[in-house]
Amino acid sequence: QVQLVESGGGLVQAGDSLRLSCAASGRTFSMYTMGWFRQAPGKEREFVASIRWSVGSTSYVDPAKGRFTISRDSAKNTVYLQMNSLKPEDTAVYYCAAAETAGIYKYWGQGTQVTVSS
Repeated sequence: QVQLVESGGGLVQAGDSLRLSCAASGRTFSMYTMGWFRQAPGKEREFVASIRWSVGSTSYVDPAKGRFTISRDSAKNTVYLQMNSLKPEDTAVYYCAAAETAGIYKYWGQGTQVTVSS
């Protein structure tokens, strides 16, 4: 089992920045990829960004490219999502997830709310 705890959400204005953190514990040695997803009210949960734990390679959804940066601190078993130039459409609950095999996110955090006002 892997336990994930997100933090760093909040209420900000358009154009501001936020950094989300996700601390992993448990069977962290089994993590293949960690990712960030988000779910806006009335919408399905969508992929935002991911990072291969061992090599650090990253992937982003198009709206996040150039504004969001995913990174990890292996020593702390923590993954971050730096979000810059936030827009009202970024408002959502952001979830951290961990996959032991490619593309299959087995473990999920409880989510952290990000609200961007215009």
